[in-house]
Amino acid sequence: MASQASPVPGGVEEECRAIHDACSQPRRLGLLLARRSASERQRITAAYRATFGEDLAGTLRTALMASQEDDLCKLLYLWVLEPAERDAIMAREAVEGGMTMAGYRALVEVFTRRKQDQLFFTKQAYLARFRRSLEQDMVTEPSHPYQRLLVALATSHKSHHDEPSQHIAKCDARRLYETKNCGAGSVVDEAVILEMFSKRSIPQLRLAFCSYKHIYGHDYTKALKKNGSGEFEDFLRVVIKCIYSPSKYYSKLLQRSMRCATTDKRLVARAILGSDDVGIDEIKSVFKSSYGRNLADLIHESLPASDYRDFLVAVAGGSVAS
Repeated sequence: MASQASPVPGGVEEECRAIHDACSQPRRLGLLLARRSASERQRITAAYRATFGEDLAGTLRTALMASQEDDLCKLLYLWVLEPAERDAIMAREAVEGGMTMAGYRALVEVFTRRKQDQLFFTKQAYLARFRRSLEQDMVTEPSHPYQRLLVALATSHKSHHDEPSQHIAKCDARRLYETKNCGAGSVVDEAVILEMFSKRSIPQLRLAFCSYKHIYGHDYTKALKKNGSGEFEDFLRVVIKCIYSPSKYYSKLLQRSMRCATTDKRLVARAILGSDDVGIDEIKSVFKSSYGRNLADLIHESLPASDYRDFLVAVAGGSVAS
């Protein structure tokens, strides 16, 4: 069993040459890239372009995607793409899937883990790749609760560079309380929620949910479950979990994805790529705390022996045979 990967001797240029030589060998390439963080992969991509005059993702698409049924090849291609390009592809897959529950959740994950300026580049990448507007493609008739929440998030122009305001967060927390407790039965005032989502950045919304818990002593998602809830409230809970505690959300998604890891590779990709964006070390810590076991061990036990499994194990920090 090999220990954790270390940088290729000779620095990033030498590492780029090793990657270049491995482009037609998915297993070798996967083990070279698995433990590289998103920022490290971006530096490698820039160095690769400077060294070889080629785009690494484009090279991998040519070398690897010839094998359309190879799950590792597909995942490696997404792994080296710029975040905006990767999100555009995943969003398109969600849209082309007929806007199922899984598709809506995939879009929610994209729109809640990116800053507003990053979402601009995702929308531009989507338009450039597919000659279509992502926001228009999300619209369905009749409208769906997820769709209405997504449109609100997509239309927010609040800068993520602005420092979140404690005062605004406390005011929003009170509005959240009132919209749940002053309406009829278990129904929240949907218009208030959509207005808030359309006018606040993700960090500001996260602070509002944190303030709510501090003031009222429980998570807002628990308040939404009290005395039953409707369809909008059910979907709102999922969106809030994505916003409020992404590490817990992706830990649970990873755990769930391993139950069907041999049949739903798209869910596995969503889980591992989203975890990479949040921070794989943080995800591993939360996963161990929540489920009492190492993420790498669960992946190893849930999938049959393959290069695909070894790549996922390596991403999760486990040891694999070289």
